[in-house]
Amino acid sequence: MNIDVMMAALPKLLEGAGLTLQLLFISGFFGVLLAVPLAVARASQSLAVKALPFAYIFFFRGTPLLVQLFLVYYGLSQFAFVRESPILWPVLSEPYWCAIITFSLHTGAYIAEILRGAIQAVPAGEVEAARALGMTRAGTMGRIVLPRAARIALPAYGNELILMLKGSALASTITLLDLTGMARTVIARNYMPLETFLMAGIIYMAITFVLVRALRFIEHRVSAHMRARPTGPVGVEPTA
Repeated sequence: MNIDVMMAALPKLLEGAGLTLQLLFISGFFGVLLAVPLAVARASQSLAVKALPFAYIFFFRGTPLLVQLFLVYYGLSQFAFVRESPILWPVLSEPYWCAIITFSLHTGAYIAEILRGAIQAVPAGEVEAARALGMTRAGTMGRIVLPRAARIALPAYGNELILMLKGSALASTITLLDLTGMARTVIARNYMPLETFLMAGIIYMAITFVLVRALRFIEHRVSAHMRARPTGPVGVEPTA
């Protein structure tokens, strides 16, 4: 084990880690934006409303992420209208945006199913109380159901974010120099795969550790109202 080789590779690997984090957070953001209306539609009682979201979620959860990435990067360019479009082609000809689009669509499907379960887990009494106060269906969904569902779904969303971090390594298959892609580039120069991939793995673990701690902090803050408050004897205020 050559520690000097690992340290020499570190600057390039950190550069690749920056791109990995970009892919993770940008696709995660757009994935959430996509997931919310999909989850609301999936939770609907109407078959016509939830049919299309079901098909979308079934496709993206039922096919490998690598296949989806190749379909976007290699497949869409086969259509003449895409190549001739002044809007689509500048985007779909760039591997960076193809990765963002694919990862967003992929994680959006998983987050939508997580949110759908969380929406259905919101106690019916809370919904009935909101309707009894005169809230509209849309107001109940926006002010009661979705905030409650977001707290319920947060732990599962954290797991999906970590899975997406590891899945982002597939971006290297379409020429992007993310952390894994940069590790391969470094190996092509130093011929030291063990040390280089080990350092890349350490960086992935460090990112995962930070994400886990950040998510636990957020969970702790949003569930503050559920923790028991200290109490003293009757008539005596609790002291700090």
